[in-house]
Amino acid sequence: MRAAVLALQGAFLEHEKILESLGVPCFELRKKSDLEKDFDALILPGGESTVQGKLLHELEMFEPLKQIIESGAKVLATCAGLILLAEKIENDSRVHFGTMPVCVKRNAYGRQLGSFFTEETFGNLGKIPMTFIRAPYIESAREDVEVLSKVDGKIVAAKFKNQTALSFHPELNNDARLYEWWIKS
Repeated sequence: MRAAVLALQGAFLEHEKILESLGVPCFELRKKSDLEKDFDALILPGGESTVQGKLLHELEMFEPLKQIIESGAKVLATCAGLILLAEKIENDSRVHFGTMPVCVKRNAYGRQLGSFFTEETFGNLGKIPMTFIRAPYIESAREDVEVLSKVDGKIVAAKFKNQTALSFHPELNNDARLYEWWIKS
């Protein structure tokens, strides 16, 4: 596996450090020509989804990246990355890639002061640490979307085909089990 990490804005460096600690080669996607490099996995990091979407279009990276996602590259999307993948954003008329049949609610837990940390069950990994920062959650998902985790009854992690999307930031915790699972899935 060789992973590309979208590095236009947001928490991309932390993802790279975890991948490198697990022996997964990775590189940053900063401009259209970076998409010509060979990779089979993609990380869409947290940050600000509106800014990331705007930059993807301005840098002419949007359509090629959407094609890469649709062609089956393994994707891990965190926080803003989840919003980029969502087919519908409940409190926003924009749609970005729209490749994951879910409806998300932006800033569902409030502003920066509403950020929090918890531990909750994720798939078959048991409880893992979860850091939420101005996080969205998944309000609804098509029935062929696998729900991987819920917090207080809200979907915070899901998988659809090649795409795994999280409301939280696993890169901000010292627990690589989620990445190990993603690499093997």
